[in-house]
Amino acid sequence: MRKPMIRVLFSILAATGLAAHAEIDKPECIVGAKPGGGFDLTCKLAQQSMQELKLLKDPIRSTYMPGGIGAVAMNTVVAQRASDPNVIVAFSGGSLLNIALGKFGKWTENDVRWLAAVGADYGSISVGKNAPWKNLAEVAAAIKADPSKVPMGGGGTVGSQDWTKAAMLAKKIGVDPRKMRWVSFEGNGEATTALMGGHIQVMFGDVSADEAQAAAGNIRTIAVLAEKRLEGSMSVVPTAKEQGYDLQWPIIRGFYMGPKVPDADFKAWQEMFRKAMATKEFAALRAQRGLQPFDLTGAELDAFVKKQVGVYRSVAQEFGLGKK
Repeated sequence: MRKPMIRVLFSILAATGLAAHAEIDKPECIVGAKPGGGFDLTCKLAQQSMQELKLLKDPIRSTYMPGGIGAVAMNTVVAQRASDPNVIVAFSGGSLLNIALGKFGKWTENDVRWLAAVGADYGSISVGKNAPWKNLAEVAAAIKADPSKVPMGGGGTVGSQDWTKAAMLAKKIGVDPRKMRWVSFEGNGEATTALMGGHIQVMFGDVSADEAQAAAGNIRTIAVLAEKRLEGSMSVVPTAKEQGYDLQWPIIRGFYMGPKVPDADFKAWQEMFRKAMATKEFAALRAQRGLQPFDLTGAELDAFVKKQVGVYRSVAQEFGLGKK
């Protein structure tokens, strides 16, 4: 029988005052998209925090596995690496939406072990730096006047998380979502590049993935889909609600593992994340990535995920999407 790769340790690290809970052989974080998007950001948060806090002996390496906005990654882990205790996989609220839509094939929210939620992100609406629109009302007016003349894009095809944000705006202004000129990309990073290059005019993305380019002046974020204004550099951006469009799209970010990972290994990973998220160092790294606090592990996260997938199934039915 194959020995577990994770061995519980009881030494105390004097430099940080944290227990090193597990020694992992070649830790790996799977990014279910190309570099530059939210999944990548989530894995990098785990990499940097675990390394700085010395909770892992070896650094976490990233493996990029694009396809289906996380579908290929889930299929690979469930079908081929179900018991691998070294592998964690980044997920987001968009992953949960795709599960609700049936876009992960036969795999559902019941087929993996939900490890940890490490932060919350929010949807955003951005335009090119030279776009003629200054606010969400002007963008909405242009779309309403002729949706075919305003190319919009984001990560994923019709029914994806970013498409659903756009569809919600369309519904608010009386436009049939099916008439939107939607351009799909494999993740937020590709969509941002397309926006900067003028290939699309409006992008529906995520605050954390867009913040750096917005701060650099390469794009202009004109609305965040949150209840109230965010802190930090994005505090200057009004919410959609402030601008008369009550659109909110919170996005959790976190990790899951294969369904057959041994309990001892799964619990060791959970404890590492609990320890990390309780530190000021982790809070600072999370804030740098535009994420708000949202800490859940184990049974609490499992219950949240399953409830949220149910909510997304209801949204999908509203737009006539997903499995019948």
